[in-house]
Amino acid sequence: MTNLAIIAGAGALPATLVAQLAEKPLVAALDGYAPTGLTPDLTFRVERLVPFLNHLIDQGITKVCFAGAVQRPALDPSLFDPLTAQMVPRLIAAMQAGDDATLREVLTIFQEFDLEIQSAADIAPDLTPAAGLLVGQTSALDAADAARAAAIVSALGAVDVGQGAVVQAGLCLAVETITGTDAMLVQTALIPQNLRPKTTKGLFYKAPKPGQDLRIDLPTIGLQTLEMVHKAGLGGIAFQAGHVILLDQAAMINRAAALDLFLWSRASDPS
Repeated sequence: MTNLAIIAGAGALPATLVAQLAEKPLVAALDGYAPTGLTPDLTFRVERLVPFLNHLIDQGITKVCFAGAVQRPALDPSLFDPLTAQMVPRLIAAMQAGDDATLREVLTIFQEFDLEIQSAADIAPDLTPAAGLLVGQTSALDAADAARAAAIVSALGAVDVGQGAVVQAGLCLAVETITGTDAMLVQTALIPQNLRPKTTKGLFYKAPKPGQDLRIDLPTIGLQTLEMVHKAGLGGIAFQAGHVILLDQAAMINRAAALDLFLWSRASDPS
């Protein structure tokens, strides 16, 4: 009997994670955020969080891993049970303080029920590549763009804004905000060519926010990201080594090679 539960959101990550594990975990999906390619064992709502957590414990669950995309759910006051209702002020205060504060409060609540939080990297370390160039070629200009993008992501992440940026020849073309990576890359593709430098194609960079709890909401890159980077006319993707999940790494390497893009798992800058 498994003691691990995947707290699943939308997207391919939960299924990818389950496929990496020797023993099938219990999969619990947040209502309205069904994972792709995976049938949850159960679905839960935030309004009944305490009964859900008690159910996990009754099932012998001692560890949980959060995987998949979610947005702040709209709460229905009529659905709250009495114990979960007592947590509402905590959750609302955290939501008002930003995404990072919300995630930290969620982790705290799970830990109060003696559930150990594990990251995707903890239970499936192959999903977060170590430092190195996975495919393609990079130049000194690309290295400079990656350093510039890392500094931008670090600065914006410190005020809880996004995990990504697009930089070309030192110019910041776009940053990730609440609309996410796809919207940022669509915006990049729409920038007129006469406003873009000619010396380098530029790159998309992804990394966690400074001080982010790496047990939850690790940045994730998949095949769709590659396609959008190509459509935006960029030269490739750089990301912080060991801190970004690569979905279906072999397929991404093959597709990046076909699109003449680089995938660079970049070591962190010295602090």
